[in-house]
Order: sequence, then C-alpha cells, then structure tokens
Amino acid sequence: MILSDTEMDVLKALWEHSPQSARELHDVLAERTGWAVSTTRTVLERMRQKELVVRDESHGLAVFSPARSKIEVLGESLDHLFRHVLEVSGNVPLSALTGSALLDEKELSELERMLNRRKRRP
Repeated sequence: MILSDTEMDVLKALWEHSPQSARELHDVLAERTGWAVSTTRTVLERMRQKELVVRDESHGLAVFSPARSKIEVLGESLDHLFRHVLEVSGNVPLSALTGSALLDEKELSELERMLNRRKRRP
C-alpha cells in the first residue's frame, strides 16, 4: 500500500511517540499541516478504517497508535519505488538512506534484509 504524505506524517508522529490523542497529534502536526482539530480526527478515522492506526481508550480518552511498524511501512514503500517505479532487479541500494533522521543503523540493516529477501521471492 502506498501511503499519502498525510498518512506518512501521522505515522511518523506516532512512531516517535504513541499512543497519542487526536489533540496531541494535532498539536504535533498543526504547524506543518495547518489542520483544524476536526481534520486531524477525520484523517485518523480514515487511517483506522484502512488499518493504519489502532484506536484505544485511555482514561476515557481515544488514543491512537500505529498499526504497523516503521520498518514494515517503509519497506513496502521502498520496495514499490525500487521494484515498480525504478525497476531495480538486483540488491536494493540503501546507502542513500544512511543519513536519514528517521532510521537508525539497526533499522537500516533490518530494512535492507527485508527488501533483499523480497527480491528473491518469485
């Protein structure tokens, strides 16, 4: 599944800290997005329907967490880019990602293993 920029922004905020309420997420994302709180709630509900986030209750407050790991989501996105858009058939060159603020060395290694394992599948 290819995610929209909006969905990726929400997931990145949740990967950094979760669970979060719609208000907390709004506070994190508002400066960048300009959304109203109601827009944040709508986006979260659509993402819940797509099974991208999980909604739970905490002290009577709805809170959200990512339904999928960062590595799983980024792996699928990169796999789509490399295999279907760029038509890379060999090992995936992850050296371009080493400066990423989103991934640490362990996550980069895990991502590389995941992508290069997929290439061997028929």
